[in-house]
Amino acid sequence: MSGNPSAASVPGVLGAAEEPGEMHALVERLYPLCRSITGDGVRRTLEIISAEVPLEVREVPTGTPVLDWTVPKEWNIRDAYVKDASGRRVIDFNACNLHVVGYSVPVAAVLPLAQLRERLHTLPDQPDLIPYRTSYYAETWGFCLSANALAALPDGDYEVRIDSTLADGHLTYGEHVVPGQVEDEVLVSCHVCHPSLANDNLAAIAVATRLARRLAAGTDGAGGGRPWYTYRFLFAPGTIGAITWLARNRDRVERVRHGLVLACAGDRGSLTYKRSRRGDAPIDRVAQYVLRSSGRPHTVVDFSPYGYDERQYCSPGFNLGVGSLTRTPYGGYPEYHTSGDNPDFVTEEAMRDTLDACWEIMRILDRDRRYVNLSPYGEPQLGRRGLYDSLGGRSDTKQAQMAMLWVLNLSDGEHGLLDIAERSGLPFDLVADAARALCDATLLEPVKQW
Repeated sequence: MSGNPSAASVPGVLGAAEEPGEMHALVERLYPLCRSITGDGVRRTLEIISAEVPLEVREVPTGTPVLDWTVPKEWNIRDAYVKDASGRRVIDFNACNLHVVGYSVPVAAVLPLAQLRERLHTLPDQPDLIPYRTSYYAETWGFCLSANALAALPDGDYEVRIDSTLADGHLTYGEHVVPGQVEDEVLVSCHVCHPSLANDNLAAIAVATRLARRLAAGTDGAGGGRPWYTYRFLFAPGTIGAITWLARNRDRVERVRHGLVLACAGDRGSLTYKRSRRGDAPIDRVAQYVLRSSGRPHTVVDFSPYGYDERQYCSPGFNLGVGSLTRTPYGGYPEYHTSGDNPDFVTEEAMRDTLDACWEIMRILDRDRRYVNLSPYGEPQLGRRGLYDSLGGRSDTKQAQMAMLWVLNLSDGEHGLLDIAERSGLPFDLVADAARALCDATLLEPVKQW
């Protein structure tokens, strides 16, 4: 891919380091693991991710103050079940880890069904599906099952067992950094705290790992193939993980110039971009430009302080330029937070489309610069500098010539390449290529700070 990184920006074109179906394969591999906001499920998840892209894994002890929160106790579970009088497991954690309410405390008891019902969660409107429920910050326990399964349970006594621990330990998260030419960063964040939910977090993890690989091969930006920005990928538990990362990086969080939270990245719905709290941050403008110019069906929504971890990065004290990219947003599809969100619900094609959109966004963020025309009095003679000859054989020669003229005319130190692309109606890549050719001919120079 490093020889032709722009090929990966075309929807449906594979990067050289990518194989058909590999994102879906990663989802399938991660799906059986029982994840939560802490514990060995998160560690095993990060271990599998680290085989895709190297991770620096951080462990933060229970009781550590993080902003207005405290790192909670660590939860781990080995087994859980409800047995009927014959000893048959009518609810079995080993069959589906959604059967246990997340963070359930240990239990060993025999209860009549009437009493057990108080601890059972179903979805009466979706009687075949198992709901996903958690109780992170209140010590309790419970089971989840389909409404049909509950209806089939006869009265009687049931053996209840949850073999879990809730004790002092650590919160775990992982970071992968793609070095850039500058220390300013683009943050890509996805959560790793949900158990067997394929769209609501695993698809985003798969997309993020492939995006990191593409970026490591270069963005074909100004200064060469190496990315301009440093790209930081954060794989952390939702809410408390992002809060912990922010608390531990307060002295350097100002380096985050742009950011994107990824979630729900693999369903068949169209893409949805949620603006940052600022509403006009560069990431907002670039994401909207990419979605609009690509012709993809899409939706753009305003910021709200509810959703995924964009609400932490966009909290008023930080107010980072971080947006969110999903396909169907949280809660917008019937399978959300149920056993219906399984690997069959997500597709390789949808994840690849999400990946391509992310790649296009990052390439524009990375290449968007302001330049100064070094020959601003009248139009410089391009022919004698060989610039017209350099366009020979291109199918878009006329457009490429226009791109050079637009770049020369608007390169006054105030307009960036995205400004020029939007005003001219020309493709961003064409404008960026023109700027590079003009720099090589010493007709432009980049603004040092912008």
